[in-house]
Amino acid sequence: MPNFNPQKDIPDLAGKVCLVTGGNSGLGEETIKALAQHNPGKIYLAARSRAKAEAALLRIRASSPAAESANIAILSLDLASLKSVAAAAEVVNREVDRLDHLQLCGGIAMIPPDTTTDGYEVHFGINYLGHALLTQLLMPKMLSTAARPNTDVRIVSMSSKGHRERYPDVGIVFDELKTDMRSTGGPALYGQAMLAKVLLARELAKHYPQITSTSLHPGAVKTNVWGGDKDVNWFIYNLIIKPLVALRALSVEEGVKTQLWCGFSKDAKNGAYYEPVGEPGMESVFGRDDALAAKLWNWTEKELEEHGAPGWVGAA
Repeated sequence: MPNFNPQKDIPDLAGKVCLVTGGNSGLGEETIKALAQHNPGKIYLAARSRAKAEAALLRIRASSPAAESANIAILSLDLASLKSVAAAAEVVNREVDRLDHLQLCGGIAMIPPDTTTDGYEVHFGINYLGHALLTQLLMPKMLSTAARPNTDVRIVSMSSKGHRERYPDVGIVFDELKTDMRSTGGPALYGQAMLAKVLLARELAKHYPQITSTSLHPGAVKTNVWGGDKDVNWFIYNLIIKPLVALRALSVEEGVKTQLWCGFSKDAKNGAYYEPVGEPGMESVFGRDDALAAKLWNWTEKELEEHGAPGWVGAA
């Protein structure tokens, strides 16, 4: 297992621009803390709640002298609304001339049945489709950055080992993604969305080889993703799973290492899926399914075009 020390192994980020979704708590917040130690040109802290983002920014600034002076900007982003995603991308494209590091952290897990603002199953819409649109809209900026000398542009997609344990039998139920899929159950819906994020990284690597795209499972980490109402068996979740998390789950300081390794290690392979820390080859059979990945890529482009998106610009 590779060792990774964020303080020593993240390079100088002078002049570089980073964007982290879900930056108001948990692993997203911890990612920004780590990046802020390395002299970044700018970090976008993307979050739905302005109040929570401001509170997180205060915590980040208080974490170290380097973070106190780092250029960190709050970016309003609601992944449940494609209109909000487009507005956030427009801000970034207007304000900066480069984008070096995109961490797709924001998400939900096993919540009760619902749909997004645009009518997609809520896990798939927030965890996958909102991130796919953000990536698509920022791709021209990342491609132009990758064309510069001495750059290392990366897209890191937070997934879960749930993608290989709890998705539907067919991997992704395309015909039902515009419903709340309430009969499927929270764990399977979460697994389906996490599978989509693994496949997105795989396809991004294929179409944009000049950018390093990876996906990962961070491990079981003590974050607020375990809180709130869940569409799971109450007794199993509250009497077994949550006590185990409290006793055995990783701290955010440990849990963040895999996504930072994916973001900066020279050993990270384009399109690969990793588990802690930097361990490859653990994706599901569906996670290696090129036909399913291509189907998802084409479905995504079609759906997003119906909402006014430009498509995958410059794809190979």
